[in-house]
Amino acid sequence: MNSKNIRLLVIAGIVAMLGFWGCGSYNGLINTDEGVKKAWGDVQAQYQRRADLIPALIKTVQEAAKNERTILENVTKARAGIVEAKNQISNATTPQEIEQANKTINSAITIAVEAYPQIQSTTAFLKLQDDLNGTENRITQARSDYNTAVKDYNIKVRTFPRNIIAGMAGFKVKDEFKAKEGAQDAPDYDKLWDKK
Repeated sequence: MNSKNIRLLVIAGIVAMLGFWGCGSYNGLINTDEGVKKAWGDVQAQYQRRADLIPALIKTVQEAAKNERTILENVTKARAGIVEAKNQISNATTPQEIEQANKTINSAITIAVEAYPQIQSTTAFLKLQDDLNGTENRITQARSDYNTAVKDYNIKVRTFPRNIIAGMAGFKVKDEFKAKEGAQDAPDYDKLWDKK
């Protein structure tokens, strides 16, 4: 082989290696870009979960509290009936009056005993707190995963010599998740409580 053919083979080899490297770099950028898109979709899914879940949980707790308010009002009325029945016993002049007062007391005791085991709002409120905490943790994790995916992508887009392929193929640096001003404050769930 003459030296001209050897030079052409070396040049062809270099061009082939650069082509393989360029294809690999491009495919790596595509893969990382898709990872960023998936991570962003996960962030959106967690926000949607919060938007769907929290109002429903709050409504459930409100309904439980409303139901228990009625139970507690009935128990309070029953207690008032017991006090009144005690006064009737003190002022009774016949066995029938004492028997009637005793029936009032027994009825009030039955209402109180049957009502108290049904009170579940404390458990509902604790579950709401757990679900709120879990939801916020999921959102935080999704944001963190997104920022990690963006960091990995941006490193590939900005490092030499891959940045040459990225620039030619139109890959641009992406922004990490940045919370809005004031986002460090927890959502105002009181506004949700006011909705009826």
